[in-house]
Amino acid sequence: METDQLTSPIRPERDLSIVVPLFNEEESLPELMSWIARVLDGRSYEVVFVDDGSSDGSWKVVQDLKQTYGERVVGLSFARNQGKSAALHSGFRVVRGKVVITMDADLQDSPEEVPELERRIVEDGFDLISGWKKKRHDPITKTVPTKLYNWATRRVSGIHLHDFNCGLKAYRREVVQAVEVNGEMHRYIPVLAKQAGFSNIGEQVVQHQARKYGTTKFGLERFVNGFLDLLTISFIGRFGHKPMHLFGVLGSLMFLGGFGLFAGIGGYKVWAITQGVEARNIADISAFYIALVFMLMGLQLFLAGFLAELVTRNAPNRNIYLLKDRI
Repeated sequence: METDQLTSPIRPERDLSIVVPLFNEEESLPELMSWIARVLDGRSYEVVFVDDGSSDGSWKVVQDLKQTYGERVVGLSFARNQGKSAALHSGFRVVRGKVVITMDADLQDSPEEVPELERRIVEDGFDLISGWKKKRHDPITKTVPTKLYNWATRRVSGIHLHDFNCGLKAYRREVVQAVEVNGEMHRYIPVLAKQAGFSNIGEQVVQHQARKYGTTKFGLERFVNGFLDLLTISFIGRFGHKPMHLFGVLGSLMFLGGFGLFAGIGGYKVWAITQGVEARNIADISAFYIALVFMLMGLQLFLAGFLAELVTRNAPNRNIYLLKDRI
């Protein structure tokens, strides 16, 4: 089933929705669901399991949990592995809870944290609360790059969180309905939320459990991809609706700089001829080629900005903005 065609029957509204993306986690799922049910006993909640194309028996386990827990369990299954961002995006589309919690399926996130996360959204009025695994049970090869990544994200986004990539987060439902998580942007949901107008973002220290079953599904390449995604989301946030403001300015500056250099070279050549002074052929001057390259690059950047403006102005949902209130 393609996510663009994803539909779900109308279900009653809940106080709480927990979205759990998973990939090959059949051993941990029964224990996780039992833990959640124990913590939230008597509450109105649902757990949305999104199977990201698992090759083990994870989907069969989700089906069994559905038989056991009934309407408290919602299951989505991808035909192939699409990535965590796609899983979260699909889960966000079907949630019915007033507060939405995300957590990983590997038992490293503790459901014991859920009531306090929910309370801070409902009573303290936060739009988003991000977990902070202050004490991590990870090797140094993972903790050091993580610290560097979080530092860079804080500097670029202006959001002062210690652990952007923590899977345990809480949101008002309006937040998850406003952000679009694609590619590998799940790391930057707080940044996407801020760009959408939800700036009341908090943080909570949460417990980090050691992995009990299986192995991690992420390698060191995620840190490289993470920094590239950070550049992308920073660009989109600043110039997504006005690309000409970047490409046009850069292109104009490069073209004018190259043209000025060319004019200086040509002007000197004309002056030398009129004065009878010997001057080198323009084609023999290296600065001439530098000026030519600058003008061509400036023209290309300007045209890129112009084309980007045409694309964004004709893109669907371009002029959909978040309303703070209505009377």
